Amino acid sequence: MSKKTIDINKLEDLDKFRSAPKLNKIQSKILLNELSFILRKSDWITVGVMSPSLKKGIHAIRKIEEKFEYEEMKCITIPNSDGPIFLKANQKTGEIHARIEFGLGEGILISCQYNDNLLISKTYGPLPLDFFD
Repeated sequence: MSKKTIDINKLEDLDKFRSAPKLNKIQSKILLNELSFILRKSDWITVGVMSPSLKKGIHAIRKIEEKFEYEEMKCITIPNSDGPIFLKANQKTGEIHARIEFGLGEGILISCQYNDNLLISKTYGPLPLDFFD
């Protein structure tokens, strides 16, 4: 049985996934180029990370900050037990909030935000947790 390559050539192809699909190097490069262009036009971003652990989730956010030279956000809310995590990071407030959440997929969701209320924010992803490594 041959392994079929998932047809992902643009960010909107990820909309149908609950968890981030595996991407090859070409797909990752294409998506990163598209996302970089979109992020440069936004005023700020929010990031949702669905992760099996807090450490992996924070790592994913730090890699985004590093890649796009954003200021490091601060962890405000951290759960007091281990488990699957949902992190919500807001670049405008500089805050990260984390909570234990079961039943989620795995991946990174990035929403572009705008100061102009006429511009509609759009969420992209899920991208693999190691997408920005």
